[in-house]
Amino acid sequence: MSRVVSWFSCGAASAVATKLALMEGPAEIVYCYVKEEHPDNIRFKNDCEKWFGQEIKVISNKKYDGSIYEVFEKRNYLVGVAGAPCTRLLKKEMRKGYELPNDRQVFGYTIEEQDRVDRFIDANNNVNLWSILIEKNLTKEDCLAILQRANIELPAMYKLGYKNNNCIGCVKGGLGYWNKIKVDFPKQFERMAQMERKINAKILKHKGTRIWLTELPKDVGDYPTEQAIECGIFCHMAESALND
Repeated sequence: MSRVVSWFSCGAASAVATKLALMEGPAEIVYCYVKEEHPDNIRFKNDCEKWFGQEIKVISNKKYDGSIYEVFEKRNYLVGVAGAPCTRLLKKEMRKGYELPNDRQVFGYTIEEQDRVDRFIDANNNVNLWSILIEKNLTKEDCLAILQRANIELPAMYKLGYKNNNCIGCVKGGLGYWNKIKVDFPKQFERMAQMERKINAKILKHKGTRIWLTELPKDVGDYPTEQAIECGIFCHMAESALND
């Protein structure tokens, strides 16, 4: 018999996708834990478990101690055309090790991310993907609003104005993102700057040239300081289903 597996990431979209999937039937909820996420994510996970009425299974890549820095040091690579090794080793490979051929897998893709879904399908055409948020025409802002109205406090990274609840100091971030990290999380900024030097790799490019984090001008980039929260008609329709 096939399973429904919902991949919970401590992000707003994956939380709402999981809740909607559970409304339609049983599902396993699985979370790939990474050490460098904000510690408030554990609180958010616990709140979501109460909302779901079900525990979330936590898995982690023990080879790298669930840490992006273990990945960077052992692989001697930060980010580039091949993507980020932390995503592949701490998230993608963990998913592949857990999934079964007949699983129906729930991901928190929103309607703004149809292109990501298309790329995922192209690269993983053996996966039975359930894009439940896209089915219900829900945006990221809709998901944030649904959580707020369910009285679930948003993860700390959202409240600080970050667009995603990734690790503190994501190598896929741009100039403005890293300038914000430098202000909000100076210790994590310094740790990544030291890792750059240790493995002789630069994350950012400015004016066509790769630069060290320590060379980042403080006035470049344009990362928004607040997370807009809106809720349209499809958000209300989804909430009605959750409250039935």
